Amino acid sequence: MNTVSIEKMDWVTYRELTEKGNRKIILPVGAIEQHGPHMSLNPDVLIPSYIGEKVAEKAGNMLVAPAITYGYKSQVKSGGGNFFPGTTCVSGSSLENYVFDVLRAYVNHGNREFILINGHFENSMSLCEAADKLVNQCRAEGITVKVYLLSYWDFISEETIAKVFPDGFTGWAVEHGGVLETSIMLKIHPELVDMSKAVDVAPATFPPYDVFPADPSWVAPSGTLSSPLKATAEKGELILDECISGIVHHLG
Repeated sequence: MNTVSIEKMDWVTYRELTEKGNRKIILPVGAIEQHGPHMSLNPDVLIPSYIGEKVAEKAGNMLVAPAITYGYKSQVKSGGGNFFPGTTCVSGSSLENYVFDVLRAYVNHGNREFILINGHFENSMSLCEAADKLVNQCRAEGITVKVYLLSYWDFISEETIAKVFPDGFTGWAVEHGGVLETSIMLKIHPELVDMSKAVDVAPATFPPYDVFPADPSWVAPSGTLSSPLKATAEKGELILDECISGIVHHLG
């Protein structure tokens, strides 16, 4: 069975590939979160999953685990906020424990190296905690494991940013549901994007603090933090190619 996807393998094939710890396991971690009226709720899951599969195919020494779908609570200044219908999130402790349990199960199979590909900014610290807990617990048991944690957007160069945003880049903080994510989705899942519903909004501006309960007036009614109107599949391909090659270069 010629696949890098663990969930598509039979258990015998999986055992033969992993029992000696000679495969790195990629675990995509995303979120179910609104991305404007023009796009589905799952880009944060689909994008790291796609990148993970392409990285594994190119590297040749990796397998991709099923993605963790639910992520940490959407925050107003990075994801529009947790008050939009459809945005379905879990607590930081729930995500940390779930990721830890999944990684621990893969360790028990014989795997020793892991790559967490994050597709949702808010997940980051919970993933750090899960990785640290795994490493420490395994060390106490005499097992050496290594966990790499990355967010795919950190592999996008300034040169690519200049091509994707020729009129100027307003910053990562307001890219939620904007050109970058929409372009990638137009490339990998165009059936989940309807540009006729895209709303042109100015880049969001926020005060230098957060407030709880969250204030919905800080976010445009569309839920996006910048305009997606200039998104194209060609830009998505450019972004993906750089992310995939960069991850393979560093971790392959």
